[in-house]
Amino acid sequence: MIENLASRSTRLTTVVVTSLLVSAPALLAQDAPSEQNALQKYVIAGGPTMIFIGLAVVALIALCVFNFINLTKPKFCPDDLKAALMDHMANCRVRSAIELAASHPSYLGRMLAYSLPNIDATRPEDLGRDQIEDAIADFSINENRKAMTWINYISLVAQAAPMLGLLGTVIGMVQAFGILADSGQADPSQLAGSISVALLTTMWGLITAIPSLLAYFFFKNKLNHLVSDCHHAAEELLNASIQTVNQDAYLAKIPEGIAV
Repeated sequence: MIENLASRSTRLTTVVVTSLLVSAPALLAQDAPSEQNALQKYVIAGGPTMIFIGLAVVALIALCVFNFINLTKPKFCPDDLKAALMDHMANCRVRSAIELAASHPSYLGRMLAYSLPNIDATRPEDLGRDQIEDAIADFSINENRKAMTWINYISLVAQAAPMLGLLGTVIGMVQAFGILADSGQADPSQLAGSISVALLTTMWGLITAIPSLLAYFFFKNKLNHLVSDCHHAAEELLNASIQTVNQDAYLAKIPEGIAV
């Protein structure tokens, strides 16, 4: 029984593919109806599955706009805040630096407000660098997870769009086989609509997935770059305070002439 069903399915598939290959030039040569515009021909003709693909496109656009607005240097490592903090840290005004950082909503401000209280003045050689770096790492883990949530949604769109296209393809092929089973013959004019549904949904699924994949890696790399800038700025600020505290020791290591 299973072998008979498989044999019949193979024959039906062969008939459909052969009919499409034979009739493709004639179908392509036919003019579209004058009242059918591009929206109807390339979008609406895709069937109900196009609704879900359209929602995926809208979600992709919204997520890209949100990430473009959110992943900017002023919101992560603003130059004015970095310069003001450098002035405080170079003069070892750590409390003032903490107050300034806590009043700023940027990533760098919140990160330093969280990590700078771990400075240990009883360790002038490094001001407790290891504890500060641990606090920075903890802050980055929590904050990066929040930012990556919206970027991961783009990855979700990139993965879901081809599946929606495949769903439309399956629906179109099921319709085509249903028409073929009812009519008992491979009439290209009857099969063209169902095949069009299958191809249109596949096309729009890929059109949605490819930009989504590019956008995902673009925003992911942008986030990593901005976070790296913040970490580098925090290291510069900490080094400035350490160098100020140990200024005499640093100068003692640098020779100035040779005693005679």
